[in-house]
Amino acid sequence: MTPTSRVTVRVPATSANLGAGFDTLGLALGLYDTVVVRIAQRGADFVSIRGEGADTLPRDSSHMVVALVRRELEKRGIDTPAIHVSAHNRIPQARGLGSSAAAVVAALAAAHVLSGHRRLDRAALIDSAAQIEGHADNVAACVLGGLTIAWPEQVGKTHQARATSLRCAPRVAAIALVPTARSVTARTRRLLPEKVTHEDAAFTAAHAALTVAALTRQPELLPSALNDRIHEPYRRRVMRSSHDAVIRLRKAGYAAAISGGGSSVLVLHSQGRSAAFTRQLAELAGTEFVVMPLPIDTGGVIATAG
Repeated sequence: MTPTSRVTVRVPATSANLGAGFDTLGLALGLYDTVVVRIAQRGADFVSIRGEGADTLPRDSSHMVVALVRRELEKRGIDTPAIHVSAHNRIPQARGLGSSAAAVVAALAAAHVLSGHRRLDRAALIDSAAQIEGHADNVAACVLGGLTIAWPEQVGKTHQARATSLRCAPRVAAIALVPTARSVTARTRRLLPEKVTHEDAAFTAAHAALTVAALTRQPELLPSALNDRIHEPYRRRVMRSSHDAVIRLRKAGYAAAISGGGSSVLVLHSQGRSAAFTRQLAELAGTEFVVMPLPIDTGGVIATAG
């Protein structure tokens, strides 16, 4: 294998949990960050950013993509005098749409191709990214595309993150209601209880299974499927506007859930995305949200040398 000096990576936004599928279900969405990584023979690390995070993210070696690419290439014995990154970020950050998972997957995929590989090892990519992220739901969807189910599998004395991808029914589409308020996943995870009742566990397992059936075969079941008792209720006090929007949407018959750790709201539907339909969603959600109709991504991460 001959290392290359430049790679372009495209990674999709993702929504995790999908209601009852806490840390398990994920969905890839047709909104993308594009990252170009180049190994330079002289100079310093440098990051150019357009779009989301242009005013807040670091532009030097402390940037997540730079740090992860360097770490992965050095593990492979590849010299990295300087790393130049050009990022066009379209995924809203700290909104529960997988921007962190996208950055991790982009960096690991870039390092894989820069080291001379022309095909991504998607199973290894999911496991490596999950170790960094702490859970595999977003990274699985980002890597594989479509509807994904992730789980930990015992391998010797360790656990590896595994995932499979399913194709959604053709008429299923998504709408993200993206608020101005940012969310910190680590903070919202600390609100979750260590134990839940058998009743709530059974309710959640049933609805997680129903969500898979609804997304792949029977979209008319989506309004019944997207309900949860083990994480959404406990996060309400730090994302009250988002949770109130979910309640209003569900009462109106829409399939709505908090996207990932929040604060965006995901609406899944099988209706035509007419202007009237989108306007009704916006009115139900309230004035704090931007309505973003999004297709389902089916390809996951794409990395191309050169």
